[in-house]
Amino acid sequence: MNKDTPQGRGKEAEQQACKFLQKQGLRLLEQNYSCRLGELDLIMQESSTLVFVEVKYRHSTQYGQASETVDLRKQRKIILTAQYFLHQHPHYSELACRFDVLSFNGAGQPIEWLPNAFY
Repeated sequence: MNKDTPQGRGKEAEQQACKFLQKQGLRLLEQNYSCRLGELDLIMQESSTLVFVEVKYRHSTQYGQASETVDLRKQRKIILTAQYFLHQHPHYSELACRFDVLSFNGAGQPIEWLPNAFY
């Protein structure tokens, strides 16, 4: 995918997010899980916790931070998709769950990691 398109930059951000979280000790279980309800960018595990990660990228902060785009509507969609994932993968149902947001606000800016960003 071309890194000069919004989709390409988004996929690149997901790859960087995955590497960043793996360095923090999380283990990748699935990437770009998709179902009729929506998509989960990254599904990772940190010890006995299943972590659903939403990755956001913004070229500029002129119109706000990338993490601000994960509004209540988006949160509900992620939660429903995560519930569907757990229904399809019952062997993960014993794990605690959390929702993280990992955002990139333009080239050269530090990664913003918000563990437990919403419930």
